[in-house]
Amino acid sequence: MGEEFWTPIFVSLRVVIVASVLAFLLAVLFAWWLKKRSFKGKIVVETILMLPLVLPPTVIGFGLLVIFGRRSPVGQWFEAVFNQSIVFSYVAAVIAATVVAFPLIYQMLINGFEAVEDELEQAARQMGASEWKVFYHVTLPMTWRQVVSAYMLGFARALGEFGATLMFAGSIAGLTRTIPTSIYIAVESGNVLLAYYWVFSIILFAFVLLSVVQRFKKMDRHSI
Repeated sequence: MGEEFWTPIFVSLRVVIVASVLAFLLAVLFAWWLKKRSFKGKIVVETILMLPLVLPPTVIGFGLLVIFGRRSPVGQWFEAVFNQSIVFSYVAAVIAATVVAFPLIYQMLINGFEAVEDELEQAARQMGASEWKVFYHVTLPMTWRQVVSAYMLGFARALGEFGATLMFAGSIAGLTRTIPTSIYIAVESGNVLLAYYWVFSIILFAFVLLSVVQRFKKMDRHSI
């Protein structure tokens, strides 16, 4: 059972590490950009960014197939450049995990950034600091716990992604078959014991990540 058990875990980690970093960087970019701006249609933009948080996984998977499928401009470009389709590939698994993790990270970051007093950031700008320096020296130090917590929750969300990944990336052993899809296949094939091991492993991952997040929340309450 050794290799059969560990392979989906390694696949999940390869997918989730990349996806969580991508989702985090995109979330930081959008959260910081939208925090500073007020424009007509901002609510629409923010709603679109949050949609994957509430949409069914099948809808997300279908949307990804439409956007990145072989008949789409993006899919055709990718296949022409890399000589392979995005669908049913490692890239597809990363994209699916990134999309579902993004809104959770974004929501936590925007809440943290908006809690920083505008007067502090404005004072830094008046002293000649660029927007990058304002973020790095003012906003980030004051919200680092929320930032770390956001990344960890995004990591946990990407690790548990199942529906969109199955539709868009499939379940290819050693390539896109993550822990959640492996659990599904194990139960369907009657290998319940192996499913138990994978369930325990993903619960352990989630428990550790959420414990750290809860500790940060407790530290924030005590610092008020």
